[in-house]
Amino acid sequence: MKVKYLAHSAVQLTNKTYNIIIDPFISENPNSPMAINDIDVDYIILTHAHGDHLGDAIEIALRCNSTIICVNELGIYLSNKGLKVHKMHIGGGYNFPFGRVKFTIAHHGSSNSEGMYMGEPAGVILTIDDKKIYHCGDTGLFLDMKLIGEIDIIDLMFVPIGDNYTMGIDDAVRAVGFVNPKLSVPIHYNTFPIIAADPYEFTAKVKSIRKNAIVMEYGQEIEL
Repeated sequence: MKVKYLAHSAVQLTNKTYNIIIDPFISENPNSPMAINDIDVDYIILTHAHGDHLGDAIEIALRCNSTIICVNELGIYLSNKGLKVHKMHIGGGYNFPFGRVKFTIAHHGSSNSEGMYMGEPAGVILTIDDKKIYHCGDTGLFLDMKLIGEIDIIDLMFVPIGDNYTMGIDDAVRAVGFVNPKLSVPIHYNTFPIIAADPYEFTAKVKSIRKNAIVMEYGQEIEL
């Protein structure tokens, strides 16, 4: 399976059969290495409804006939726009053709650009090709991350470090310690001045607690 980082919180996952994207904030993302028309996916997974996560999901889904996977209230909103949606909720999992998706808690908020409530924010655990990926979404640190790491052996963890709206670097390092993934990657930083952060400070601090971390450059792809 190939994993590509598209800046901010956007991540694309590709195996031999399916293309999946998480939080496709592309067209208004100043760091995005791709244009919206470059995105061709079968499934879109959304952690919550804020504009820098919902992003271009509607346009991509309409063009690609993609199925959107998200929490129930956001799913109702998107279904009413004529989109294909699979609605889920926190703690629930479902087996899709590409693998399994399970939503976790995330301490944040979720509303659209008009301030309409869109259900709970979420993190997501994906099981694809016998690999487990934990995308934290936007969240503060929470102790139940230890439970996530106890239930599942996480191969790859995407963790926000930008502070202000989410965890900062020190809390993100502690989150890695709780989950104990085989590899962690920082996200949600340097898109806007208010979330400026040094990803290499994060990786250095993660390595100081004897965990593995890398900085993925915008557009970089790794094999998992």
